[in-house]
Amino acid sequence: MARKTATMEAGTGAPAERVPGLDRLPAGPALFVGRRAELAALRAAAARPAEGRSPVLVLAGRPGSGRTALAVRFAVTVAGQYPDGVLFARLSAPDGGRVPPARIARRLLEQLGADTADVPLPGAAEDGRDDPACVALRAALAGRRVLLLLDDVRDAGQLWPLLADEPGCLVLATTAGPLTGIEDIDPVILGGLDRSAVAELLGDLVGGTRIGCDPVGAADLAEACGSQPAALRLMAGRLRGMPELAVTEAAKQLLRAVAEAEKVEPEGAKESAEPVDPPEPTVPREKGKGEQGKKRRGAAVTGPEPVAAVAPPAEPARDPAAWVRPGPEPAEPVPVPDNDPLVGAFTLAYAGLTAAQARMLRALTLAPAQAADPRTASALVGCPAPEAATTLAALAERELLAEEPPAADGTARYRVPGRLHPRLVRLRERDDRPAEIELARARLLERLVRLTESARSLLDPSGAPGTDPLPGPLRLKSAAHAREWLLGERDALLGAVADAIGQGDLDGSAGRLVTALLRSLPLTGAAAPADLHQLHELVLTVAERHGRPRRASAALLNLGDLQAAAGRWDQAAGHYRAALEHARTADDEALCARALEGAAGCHRALGDAVRAADWYGRALGVRQSMGDQAAEARLLARVAEAHAAQRRFDEAEREYRASLSVLRRIGDERGREAVAAALAELRERASVGW
Repeated sequence: MARKTATMEAGTGAPAERVPGLDRLPAGPALFVGRRAELAALRAAAARPAEGRSPVLVLAGRPGSGRTALAVRFAVTVAGQYPDGVLFARLSAPDGGRVPPARIARRLLEQLGADTADVPLPGAAEDGRDDPACVALRAALAGRRVLLLLDDVRDAGQLWPLLADEPGCLVLATTAGPLTGIEDIDPVILGGLDRSAVAELLGDLVGGTRIGCDPVGAADLAEACGSQPAALRLMAGRLRGMPELAVTEAAKQLLRAVAEAEKVEPEGAKESAEPVDPPEPTVPREKGKGEQGKKRRGAAVTGPEPVAAVAPPAEPARDPAAWVRPGPEPAEPVPVPDNDPLVGAFTLAYAGLTAAQARMLRALTLAPAQAADPRTASALVGCPAPEAATTLAALAERELLAEEPPAADGTARYRVPGRLHPRLVRLRERDDRPAEIELARARLLERLVRLTESARSLLDPSGAPGTDPLPGPLRLKSAAHAREWLLGERDALLGAVADAIGQGDLDGSAGRLVTALLRSLPLTGAAAPADLHQLHELVLTVAERHGRPRRASAALLNLGDLQAAAGRWDQAAGHYRAALEHARTADDEALCARALEGAAGCHRALGDAVRAADWYGRALGVRQSMGDQAAEARLLARVAEAHAAQRRFDEAEREYRASLSVLRRIGDERGREAVAAALAELRERASVGW
């Protein structure tokens, strides 16, 4: 069936197809209609002069109002004005959880092409404006013209650490509620579609003849759906699948389904039973602007004509700290109430699925980030990949899945819409046995392990034994494809392993996936230290849970190395000391020596020569008991350096001479030359009273 897209006036600037990052945006619905007034309001707001920081536009609407589709549409029309690129990120997890700003900042930096290897690891302020990644993002945006589309923002505390002091950038945020705590925001609030847009949408999705022959039924259906795009699309999918169903009867079915949903409340949904009114902005305004803001908001929701831009009076420049301030504690996700037409439309759409389609839809709530392609979907339900691809396409045709940008090899990808996720989870818990759910999760993890190992084999054919080849439809084709797959699915892979280890019932499969990722991600050349830090923390969690001190010690040593590389010497020393305790429990001298030497290096970097000499000396004793002469020579030189820093020149010379003796014994000429040069420099400095 042919689908069309309503034409919109394109923004001025470079051709949109040349702007980097447009391919990151969600695909959105094939048909976009209406919303001319809202788009005009957004364009007017974006045209207002900004001073000091990036202007912020907010689209607020309840789940199912089409706020993301509208934001994407606006971004495409104005992308030419932002030649340095379009960035996109979702600020909430599929279950409504809040994503920390630090994690968002790192992903946005990667989209900008910045090297995140230089970005320090998250610290105590990872949820605030002083987080290193947020600071780095704001610095990277300076002097650029970039459009940031931040979808499903939960609260102002997520947003304000990402706002750069760069008026040339534009931030477009979508949210289900008002964002208090950031000044100068006048949100565009989405209501239902107007009558002409509803008629155009239904006519294109269902068929112009079918809708045109029953205008009363179309009006009834629009009213039953509250003119909300998501509910209308679900009902259109039902009508497409049931050619014999009259439009009027579909409207009656929806009204009955909504009434039934109010009577039979799903378990755990009691707190969501009350309807949620469209959010009203509660952002403080200056005197004299409140009435003007009301007029703009009213026109944006209901007015048929574009809203004219009203430039605020010029104001003196202010301190950037005055533009942003912490808001209240993060609110709970805005639920879809049981009397919402969206719930009734989903109930009818779900009832029309085959058993295989319904099972697939429920299983996709187990997928990482609720996004899947045939590779992962087939593992979840235990079917061949071509069959999974057909089922996914059928669910998308019924408007039950949202299309995502395709994978690197063109494979179609889909996502469970956040507005449907809670209902599908409750259906899964009701209809699927716990053993079936656990088996699906185990199959998914094993599939991800095989895919990751396959990617590793392609990236480094000589570095790992060949794994069993995957079936043809699942196979990664080349090293370039493997790299793109690993980087494109990195968030999903990290989410999958974190979820599995968090639940604690599939530690074996989860541990294999962690190991595969630790071996594979560095081969891409784009392994972020924060990702490696997260993986080693997961290794530590599993090791401590199962009482494996040797593995726990190794994980802590790796965490210490990452913190040391970031220059966080105190944190690194803490990891090394914890690693030493586990190593002693495991009676592993090599790990003990590594931990002692790592802690000594931290004290040395902090300028504490006394403690550095002590810890190096303890490491030296362990290496001597192991008979590791190369390490013994190296540590003797380190002890000498620590003595020299304390102006204990005689002790330093003694240790240097002992190191030279060991190096001569093992025949290390390069080492002898280096230590001899250090000894000569020590004698020269001592002779002049240094």
